[in-house]
Amino acid sequence: MNKDALIQADRQHLIHPVIGYRAHETRGVTILDSGQGVWLTDVDGHRLLDAFAGLWCVNTGYGQQSIVEAAARQMTKLPYATGYFHFGSEPAIELADRLTSLAPDALTRVYFSLGGSDAVDSAARFITHYYNALGKPHKKHFVALERGYHGSSSFGSGLTALPVFHRNFDLPLATQHHIPSPYPYRSATPDDAQAIIEASVRALEAKVHELGAHNVAAFFCEPVQGSGGVIVPPRGWLRAMRDACTRLDILFVADEVITGFGRTGPLFACQAEDVQPDLMTVAKGLTAGYAPMGAVLMAEHVYQAIATGAAPDVPIGHGQTYSAHPVSAAIGLEVLRLYHEGGLLANGQARASQFEAGLEALVDHPLVGNARYRGLLGALELVSDKSTRAPFDASLKLPARLFEAAYRNGIIFRAFGDNVLGFAPALCLTSDECEEMFARVKATLDDMLEFKDVRSALRGGALV
Repeated sequence: MNKDALIQADRQHLIHPVIGYRAHETRGVTILDSGQGVWLTDVDGHRLLDAFAGLWCVNTGYGQQSIVEAAARQMTKLPYATGYFHFGSEPAIELADRLTSLAPDALTRVYFSLGGSDAVDSAARFITHYYNALGKPHKKHFVALERGYHGSSSFGSGLTALPVFHRNFDLPLATQHHIPSPYPYRSATPDDAQAIIEASVRALEAKVHELGAHNVAAFFCEPVQGSGGVIVPPRGWLRAMRDACTRLDILFVADEVITGFGRTGPLFACQAEDVQPDLMTVAKGLTAGYAPMGAVLMAEHVYQAIATGAAPDVPIGHGQTYSAHPVSAAIGLEVLRLYHEGGLLANGQARASQFEAGLEALVDHPLVGNARYRGLLGALELVSDKSTRAPFDASLKLPARLFEAAYRNGIIFRAFGDNVLGFAPALCLTSDECEEMFARVKATLDDMLEFKDVRSALRGGALV
Protein backbone atom coordinates (compact mmCIF):
# COMPACT_ATOMS: atom_id res chain seq x y z
CA MET A 1 0.00 0.00 0.00
CA ASN A 2 1.25 3.51 -0.75
CA LYS A 3 1.26 6.25 1.88
CA ASP A 4 -2.16 7.69 1.03
CA ALA A 5 -3.77 4.25 1.04
CA LEU A 6 -2.19 3.46 4.40
CA ILE A 7 -3.50 6.70 5.91
CA GLN A 8 -6.98 6.01 4.62
CA ALA A 9 -6.94 2.39 5.81
CA ASP A 10 -5.78 3.57 9.23
CA ARG A 11 -8.71 6.01 9.43
CA GLN A 12 -11.19 3.30 8.50
CA HIS A 13 -9.93 0.32 10.49
CA LEU A 14 -7.18 0.80 13.10
CA ILE A 15 -8.17 1.89 16.60
CA HIS A 16 -5.27 3.71 18.27
CA PRO A 17 -4.66 3.74 22.04
CA VAL A 18 -5.43 6.74 24.27
CA ILE A 19 -6.42 9.18 21.54
CA GLY A 20 -9.46 11.19 20.51
CA TYR A 21 -10.97 9.04 17.80
CA ARG A 22 -12.60 11.87 15.83
CA ALA A 23 -9.49 14.03 16.18
CA HIS A 24 -7.36 11.20 14.82
CA GLU A 25 -9.70 10.63 11.88
CA THR A 26 -9.36 14.31 11.02
CA ARG A 27 -5.60 14.55 11.51
CA GLY A 28 -4.53 11.21 10.05
CA VAL A 29 -1.71 8.91 11.09
CA THR A 30 2.02 9.68 11.06
CA ILE A 31 3.66 6.55 9.71
CA LEU A 32 7.06 5.58 11.07
CA ASP A 33 9.22 3.55 8.73
CA SER A 34 12.58 2.66 10.33
CA GLY A 35 14.80 3.21 13.33
CA GLN A 36 18.46 3.06 14.33
CA GLY A 37 19.85 3.90 17.75
CA VAL A 38 17.92 6.91 19.07
CA TRP A 39 16.77 7.91 15.57
CA LEU A 40 13.49 7.25 13.75
CA THR A 41 12.59 7.93 10.11
CA ASP A 42 9.04 8.37 8.86
CA VAL A 43 7.69 7.36 5.46
CA ASP A 44 8.56 10.78 4.05
CA GLY A 45 12.20 10.38 5.04
CA HIS A 46 11.93 12.90 7.91
CA ARG A 47 14.51 11.98 10.58
CA LEU A 48 13.52 12.30 14.23
CA LEU A 49 15.53 12.03 17.45
CA ASP A 50 13.36 9.89 19.70
CA ALA A 51 13.78 11.40 23.16
CA PHE A 52 11.04 9.16 24.57
CA ALA A 53 12.28 5.68 23.56
CA GLY A 54 9.01 4.82 21.83
CA LEU A 55 6.79 4.75 24.90
CA TRP A 56 9.45 4.70 27.67
CA CYS A 57 10.48 1.26 26.41
CA VAL A 58 13.14 1.07 23.65
CA ASN A 59 15.91 1.32 26.23
CA THR A 60 18.47 -0.39 24.00
CA GLY A 61 17.73 1.87 21.04
CA TYR A 62 16.43 0.73 17.67
CA GLY A 63 18.19 -1.63 15.27
CA GLN A 64 20.10 -3.80 17.75
CA GLN A 65 21.02 -6.65 15.44
CA SER A 66 21.83 -9.13 18.22
CA ILE A 67 18.24 -8.86 19.49
CA VAL A 68 16.87 -9.55 16.02
CA GLU A 69 19.18 -12.57 15.70
CA ALA A 70 18.15 -13.93 19.12
CA ALA A 71 14.49 -13.69 18.10
CA ALA A 72 15.14 -15.34 14.75
CA ARG A 73 17.04 -18.22 16.33
CA GLN A 74 14.24 -18.90 18.77
CA MET A 75 11.56 -18.58 16.09
CA THR A 76 13.41 -21.13 13.99
CA LYS A 77 13.88 -23.54 16.88
CA LEU A 78 10.61 -23.18 18.82
CA PRO A 79 8.32 -20.25 17.99
CA TYR A 80 5.77 -21.03 20.71
CA ALA A 81 5.56 -23.11 23.85
CA THR A 82 2.64 -23.08 26.22
CA GLY A 83 3.23 -22.77 29.92
CA TYR A 84 0.09 -24.80 30.63
CA PHE A 85 0.06 -28.57 31.39
CA HIS A 86 3.48 -28.32 33.15
CA PHE A 87 5.22 -27.40 29.90
CA GLY A 88 7.95 -24.76 29.65
CA SER A 89 10.76 -23.56 27.42
CA GLU A 90 14.46 -22.98 27.98
CA PRO A 91 14.53 -19.20 27.39
CA ALA A 92 11.58 -18.54 29.71
CA ILE A 93 13.11 -20.59 32.52
CA GLU A 94 16.50 -18.93 32.02
CA LEU A 95 14.92 -15.46 31.98
CA ALA A 96 13.05 -16.10 35.25
CA ASP A 97 16.29 -17.32 36.82
CA ARG A 98 18.23 -14.31 35.53
CA LEU A 99 15.62 -11.79 36.65
CA THR A 100 15.45 -13.12 40.19
CA SER A 101 19.25 -13.01 40.41
CA LEU A 102 19.24 -9.32 39.42
CA ALA A 103 16.13 -8.05 41.22
CA PRO A 104 15.82 -7.12 44.92
CA ASP A 105 16.65 -10.21 46.99
CA ALA A 106 13.13 -10.69 48.36
CA LEU A 107 11.73 -11.36 44.89
CA THR A 108 12.22 -15.05 44.13
CA ARG A 109 9.34 -15.95 41.80
CA VAL A 110 8.30 -14.68 38.36
CA TYR A 111 5.02 -14.75 36.46
CA PHE A 112 5.32 -13.56 32.85
CA SER A 113 2.57 -11.43 31.34
CA LEU A 114 2.20 -9.75 27.95
CA GLY A 115 2.94 -6.20 29.13
CA GLY A 116 2.68 -3.74 31.98
CA SER A 117 -1.10 -3.41 32.20
CA ASP A 118 -1.71 -7.12 32.60
CA ALA A 119 1.28 -7.41 34.95
CA VAL A 120 -0.55 -4.99 37.28
CA ASP A 121 -3.80 -6.89 36.78
CA SER A 122 -1.99 -10.18 37.54
CA ALA A 123 -0.46 -8.68 40.68
CA ALA A 124 -3.90 -7.64 41.92
CA ARG A 125 -5.29 -11.12 41.28
CA PHE A 126 -2.39 -12.74 43.10
CA ILE A 127 -2.88 -10.36 46.05
CA THR A 128 -6.59 -11.18 46.24
CA HIS A 129 -5.80 -14.91 46.17
CA TYR A 130 -3.05 -14.44 48.78
CA TYR A 131 -5.33 -12.88 51.38
CA ASN A 132 -8.15 -15.33 50.72
CA ALA A 133 -5.67 -18.18 51.18
CA LEU A 134 -4.53 -16.63 54.48
CA GLY A 135 -8.12 -16.48 55.71
CA LYS A 136 -8.29 -12.67 55.48
CA PRO A 137 -11.06 -12.25 52.90
CA HIS A 138 -11.89 -8.68 53.95
CA LYS A 139 -8.57 -7.29 52.69
CA LYS A 140 -9.87 -6.14 49.33
CA HIS A 141 -9.06 -2.41 49.26
CA PHE A 142 -6.13 -0.99 47.31
CA VAL A 143 -4.38 2.35 47.74
CA ALA A 144 -2.33 4.15 45.09
CA LEU A 145 -1.12 7.68 44.36
CA GLU A 146 -2.87 10.60 42.74
CA ARG A 147 -1.37 11.14 39.25
CA GLY A 148 -0.24 7.51 39.33
CA TYR A 149 -0.35 5.24 36.29
CA HIS A 150 -0.82 1.49 36.56
CA GLY A 151 -1.96 0.57 33.09
CA SER A 152 -5.32 0.46 31.38
CA SER A 153 -6.71 -2.96 32.25
CA SER A 154 -10.17 -3.12 33.80
CA PHE A 155 -8.58 -3.17 37.26
CA GLY A 156 -5.34 -1.25 36.72
CA SER A 157 -7.02 1.73 35.11
CA GLY A 158 -8.88 2.27 38.38
CA LEU A 159 -5.62 2.23 40.33
CA THR A 160 -4.42 4.71 37.73
CA ALA A 161 -5.38 8.19 38.92
CA LEU A 162 -5.68 10.06 35.64
CA PRO A 163 -9.21 11.17 34.68
CA VAL A 164 -8.98 10.11 31.03
CA PHE A 165 -8.67 6.47 32.13
CA HIS A 166 -11.77 6.73 34.33
CA ARG A 167 -14.12 8.72 32.10
CA ASN A 168 -17.02 6.54 30.87
CA PHE A 169 -15.32 3.39 32.22
CA ASP A 170 -17.11 3.44 35.61
CA LEU A 171 -13.85 3.80 37.50
CA PRO A 172 -12.28 3.89 40.01
CA LEU A 173 -13.93 0.99 41.81
CA ALA A 174 -15.22 1.41 45.34
CA THR A 175 -12.22 -0.59 46.57
CA GLN A 176 -9.66 1.70 44.89
CA HIS A 177 -8.35 4.75 46.73
CA HIS A 178 -5.73 7.43 46.16
CA ILE A 179 -3.53 9.59 48.36
CA PRO A 180 -1.68 12.76 47.31
CA SER A 181 1.36 12.46 45.08
CA PRO A 182 4.81 13.35 46.49
CA TYR A 183 5.07 16.24 44.02
CA PRO A 184 7.81 18.62 45.20
CA TYR A 185 7.19 21.39 42.65
CA ARG A 186 3.50 21.59 43.54
CA SER A 187 4.08 21.07 47.26
CA ALA A 188 3.62 23.75 49.93
CA THR A 189 7.18 22.87 51.01
CA PRO A 190 8.99 22.23 47.70
CA ASP A 191 12.47 22.37 49.24
CA ASP A 192 11.75 20.31 52.34
CA ALA A 193 12.25 16.69 51.33
CA GLN A 194 11.56 15.32 54.80
CA ALA A 195 8.27 17.18 55.05
CA ILE A 196 7.15 15.75 51.69
CA ILE A 197 8.09 12.23 52.80
CA GLU A 198 6.34 12.59 56.14
CA ALA A 199 3.21 13.96 54.48
CA SER A 200 3.01 10.87 52.24
CA VAL A 201 3.48 8.50 55.16
CA ARG A 202 0.77 10.31 57.17
CA ALA A 203 -1.59 10.22 54.17
CA LEU A 204 -1.13 6.47 53.77
CA GLU A 205 -1.58 5.86 57.48
CA ALA A 206 -4.71 8.01 57.53
CA LYS A 207 -6.23 6.25 54.55
CA VAL A 208 -5.56 2.79 56.00
CA HIS A 209 -7.00 3.93 59.34
CA GLU A 210 -10.08 5.30 57.57
CA LEU A 211 -10.67 2.05 55.69
CA GLY A 212 -9.54 -0.23 58.51
CA ALA A 213 -6.24 -2.11 58.26
CA HIS A 214 -8.14 -5.40 58.18
CA ASN A 215 -9.74 -4.23 54.90
CA VAL A 216 -6.65 -2.94 53.05
CA ALA A 217 -4.68 -5.30 50.85
CA ALA A 218 -1.86 -3.30 49.28
CA PHE A 219 -0.28 -0.01 48.34
CA PHE A 220 0.81 0.40 44.69
CA CYS A 221 3.30 3.05 43.63
CA GLU A 222 5.77 3.94 40.91
CA PRO A 223 9.23 4.87 42.27
CA VAL A 224 9.03 7.80 39.85
CA GLN A 225 5.56 8.58 38.53
CA GLY A 226 5.62 8.41 34.74
CA SER A 227 2.45 9.32 32.88
CA GLY A 228 1.35 11.58 35.73
CA GLY A 229 4.06 14.01 34.68
CA VAL A 230 7.39 12.39 35.67
CA ILE A 231 6.93 13.21 39.37
CA VAL A 232 10.26 12.54 41.12
CA PRO A 233 9.83 12.09 44.89
CA PRO A 234 12.63 12.98 47.30
CA ARG A 235 15.23 10.31 47.93
CA GLY A 236 14.15 8.29 50.93
CA TRP A 237 10.46 8.47 50.02
CA LEU A 238 10.32 4.94 48.59
CA ARG A 239 11.99 3.45 51.65
CA ALA A 240 9.64 5.35 53.98
CA MET A 241 6.57 4.07 52.13
CA ARG A 242 7.90 0.49 52.16
CA ASP A 243 8.43 0.74 55.93
CA ALA A 244 4.98 2.23 56.43
CA CYS A 245 3.37 -0.70 54.59
CA THR A 246 5.20 -3.14 56.86
CA ARG A 247 3.91 -1.34 59.97
CA LEU A 248 0.39 -1.21 58.54
CA ASP A 249 0.42 -4.91 57.56
CA ILE A 250 -0.34 -4.28 53.90
CA LEU A 251 1.59 -5.43 50.85
CA PHE A 252 3.95 -3.02 49.10
CA VAL A 253 3.86 -3.22 45.30
CA ALA A 254 6.50 -1.38 43.27
CA ASP A 255 5.34 -0.66 39.72
CA GLU A 256 8.63 -0.52 37.83
CA VAL A 257 7.13 -0.85 34.37
CA ILE A 258 8.70 2.51 33.43
CA THR A 259 11.51 2.82 35.97
CA GLY A 260 12.96 -0.66 35.53
CA PHE A 261 15.94 -1.73 33.44
CA GLY A 262 18.27 1.20 33.87
CA ARG A 263 15.83 4.01 33.28
CA THR A 264 16.62 5.72 36.60
CA GLY A 265 20.25 4.55 36.91
CA PRO A 266 20.36 1.14 38.64
CA LEU A 267 18.71 -1.82 36.95
CA PHE A 268 15.66 -1.28 39.20
CA ALA A 269 14.77 1.95 40.97
CA CYS A 270 14.06 0.04 44.20
CA GLN A 271 17.73 -0.86 44.43
CA ALA A 272 18.76 2.78 44.90
CA GLU A 273 17.17 2.69 48.37
CA ASP A 274 17.54 -1.05 49.05
CA VAL A 275 13.77 -1.45 49.02
CA GLN A 276 12.41 -4.99 49.05
CA PRO A 277 8.87 -5.05 47.58
CA ASP A 278 6.37 -7.81 48.19
CA LEU A 279 5.61 -7.69 44.47
CA MET A 280 7.14 -5.76 41.59
CA THR A 281 5.69 -5.28 38.12
CA VAL A 282 7.95 -4.79 35.08
CA ALA A 283 7.61 -4.61 31.30
CA LYS A 284 8.82 -2.08 28.67
CA GLY A 285 12.62 -2.27 29.13
CA LEU A 286 12.38 -6.02 29.80
CA THR A 287 12.36 -6.61 26.04
CA ALA A 288 13.14 -2.99 25.08
CA GLY A 289 9.91 -2.97 23.10
CA TYR A 290 11.16 -5.53 20.57
CA ALA A 291 8.36 -7.95 21.56
CA PRO A 292 5.49 -7.86 24.07
CA MET A 293 6.33 -9.08 27.58
CA GLY A 294 5.82 -8.06 31.18
CA ALA A 295 6.29 -9.78 34.51
CA VAL A 296 5.24 -9.91 38.14
CA LEU A 297 8.14 -10.60 40.47
CA MET A 298 6.88 -12.04 43.73
CA ALA A 299 8.34 -12.46 47.22
CA GLU A 300 8.58 -16.00 48.54
CA HIS A 301 6.10 -15.48 51.38
CA VAL A 302 3.41 -14.40 48.88
CA TYR A 303 4.10 -17.39 46.64
CA GLN A 304 4.08 -19.86 49.50
CA ALA A 305 0.77 -18.61 50.86
CA ILE A 306 -0.86 -18.96 47.45
CA ALA A 307 0.73 -22.35 46.78
CA THR A 308 -0.30 -23.88 50.09
CA GLY A 309 -3.75 -22.29 50.18
CA ALA A 310 -5.31 -25.18 48.26
CA ALA A 311 -4.77 -28.88 47.74
CA PRO A 312 -1.61 -29.65 45.68
CA ASP A 313 -3.57 -30.76 42.61
CA VAL A 314 -5.99 -27.80 42.55
CA PRO A 315 -4.98 -25.28 39.82
CA ILE A 316 -4.40 -21.63 40.64
CA GLY A 317 -6.78 -20.15 38.07
CA HIS A 318 -4.67 -17.46 36.49
CA GLY A 319 -2.90 -17.69 33.14
CA GLN A 320 -2.56 -16.39 29.58
CA THR A 321 -1.90 -18.10 26.28
CA TYR A 322 1.25 -16.11 25.66
CA SER A 323 2.65 -16.10 29.20
CA ALA A 324 6.39 -16.92 29.15
CA HIS A 325 6.45 -16.79 25.34
CA PRO A 326 9.79 -18.30 24.25
CA VAL A 327 10.56 -15.66 21.59
CA SER A 328 9.89 -12.77 23.96
CA ALA A 329 11.95 -14.54 26.62
CA ALA A 330 14.87 -15.04 24.20
CA ILE A 331 14.70 -11.33 23.41
CA GLY A 332 14.59 -10.51 27.12
CA LEU A 333 17.74 -12.53 27.74
CA GLU A 334 19.63 -10.72 24.99
CA VAL A 335 18.38 -7.34 26.20
CA LEU A 336 19.67 -8.13 29.70
CA ARG A 337 23.01 -9.11 28.18
CA LEU A 338 23.20 -5.78 26.36
CA TYR A 339 22.43 -3.87 29.55
CA HIS A 340 25.32 -5.52 31.35
CA GLU A 341 27.90 -7.05 28.99
CA GLY A 342 27.00 -4.64 26.19
CA GLY A 343 27.60 -1.62 28.41
CA LEU A 344 24.19 0.03 27.98
CA LEU A 345 23.49 0.26 31.69
CA ALA A 346 26.86 1.90 32.30
CA ASN A 347 26.38 4.27 29.37
CA GLY A 348 22.99 5.36 30.68
CA GLN A 349 24.51 6.04 34.08
CA ALA A 350 27.40 7.98 32.51
CA ARG A 351 25.03 10.09 30.41
CA ALA A 352 22.75 10.99 33.34
CA SER A 353 24.72 14.03 34.49
CA GLN A 354 24.69 15.53 30.98
CA PHE A 355 20.97 14.81 30.71
CA GLU A 356 20.31 16.51 34.06
CA ALA A 357 22.44 19.52 33.08
CA GLY A 358 20.54 19.86 29.80
CA LEU A 359 17.21 19.93 31.60
CA GLU A 360 18.44 22.36 34.26
CA ALA A 361 19.78 24.74 31.60
CA LEU A 362 16.29 25.04 30.15
CA VAL A 363 14.85 26.33 33.44
CA ASP A 364 16.12 29.73 32.26
CA HIS A 365 13.73 29.60 29.30
CA PRO A 366 10.71 31.92 29.68
CA LEU A 367 8.27 29.02 29.44
CA VAL A 368 9.94 26.63 31.90
CA GLY A 369 9.19 26.61 35.61
CA ASN A 370 10.74 23.34 36.76
CA ALA A 371 13.14 20.61 35.67
CA ARG A 372 13.11 17.21 37.38
CA TYR A 373 14.93 13.98 36.65
CA ARG A 374 16.39 10.73 37.83
CA GLY A 375 18.79 8.86 35.60
CA LEU A 376 17.57 9.17 32.02
CA LEU A 377 13.99 9.94 33.05
CA GLY A 378 13.08 13.60 33.22
CA ALA A 379 10.60 16.39 32.64
CA LEU A 380 10.17 20.11 32.13
CA GLU A 381 7.08 21.75 33.57
CA LEU A 382 5.91 24.81 31.68
CA VAL A 383 4.28 27.70 33.55
CA SER A 384 2.91 31.11 32.68
CA ASP A 385 4.39 32.68 35.83
CA LYS A 386 7.57 31.32 37.39
CA SER A 387 7.05 33.15 40.69
CA THR A 388 3.57 31.76 41.34
CA ARG A 389 3.99 28.51 39.37
CA ALA A 390 0.73 29.30 37.59
CA PRO A 391 0.03 26.88 34.73
CA PHE A 392 -0.88 27.87 31.19
CA ASP A 393 -4.57 27.87 30.43
CA ALA A 394 -5.74 24.69 28.71
CA SER A 395 -7.44 26.77 26.00
CA LEU A 396 -3.99 27.52 24.52
CA LYS A 397 -3.66 23.82 23.60
CA LEU A 398 0.05 24.15 24.24
CA PRO A 399 0.83 20.39 24.37
CA ALA A 400 -0.51 19.81 20.85
CA ARG A 401 1.36 22.84 19.51
CA LEU A 402 4.56 21.70 21.21
CA PHE A 403 4.33 18.19 19.80
CA GLU A 404 3.78 19.46 16.27
CA ALA A 405 6.63 21.97 16.56
CA ALA A 406 8.88 19.25 17.95
CA TYR A 407 8.11 17.05 14.97
CA ARG A 408 9.06 19.85 12.61
CA ASN A 409 12.29 20.27 14.57
CA GLY A 410 13.05 16.57 14.28
CA ILE A 411 12.47 15.48 17.86
CA ILE A 412 9.90 13.38 19.71
CA PHE A 413 9.09 13.86 23.38
CA ARG A 414 5.96 13.42 25.50
CA ALA A 415 3.78 16.53 25.74
CA PHE A 416 1.41 15.82 28.63
CA GLY A 417 -1.94 17.54 28.80
CA ASP A 418 -0.94 19.68 31.78
CA ASN A 419 2.01 21.29 29.99
CA VAL A 420 4.69 18.89 31.22
CA LEU A 421 7.26 17.64 28.72
CA GLY A 422 8.53 14.12 29.38
CA PHE A 423 11.90 12.69 28.31
CA ALA A 424 13.19 9.12 28.39
CA PRO A 425 15.88 8.62 25.72
CA ALA A 426 17.43 5.22 25.02
CA LEU A 427 20.40 4.17 27.15
CA CYS A 428 22.58 4.11 24.03
CA LEU A 429 22.36 7.92 23.79
CA THR A 430 25.75 9.46 22.95
CA SER A 431 27.12 12.74 24.26
CA ASP A 432 26.64 14.42 20.88
CA GLU A 433 23.08 13.09 20.60
CA CYS A 434 22.27 14.35 24.10
CA GLU A 435 23.51 17.82 23.13
CA GLU A 436 21.52 17.70 19.89
CA MET A 437 18.42 16.57 21.77
CA PHE A 438 18.40 19.63 24.00
CA ALA A 439 19.19 21.97 21.13
CA ARG A 440 16.06 20.70 19.38
CA VAL A 441 14.00 20.97 22.58
CA LYS A 442 15.11 24.59 23.00
CA ALA A 443 14.26 25.35 19.37
CA THR A 444 10.79 23.92 19.96
CA LEU A 445 10.25 26.03 23.08
CA ASP A 446 11.48 29.10 21.20
CA ASP A 447 8.95 28.38 18.47
CA MET A 448 6.17 28.71 21.04
CA LEU A 449 7.26 32.27 21.75
CA GLU A 450 6.38 33.13 18.15
CA PHE A 451 2.71 32.76 19.06
CA LYS A 452 1.25 36.03 20.36
CA ASP A 453 -1.27 34.29 22.62
CA VAL A 454 1.50 32.29 24.29
CA ARG A 455 3.63 35.40 24.82
CA SER A 456 0.61 37.25 26.18
CA ALA A 457 0.02 34.53 28.74
CA LEU A 458 3.47 34.96 30.28
CA ARG A 459 3.24 36.95 33.54
CA GLY A 460 0.49 39.14 32.20
CA GLY A 461 2.05 39.49 28.76
CA ALA A 462 5.43 40.87 29.85
CA LEU A 463 7.11 39.54 26.71
CA VAL A 464 4.55 40.85 24.21
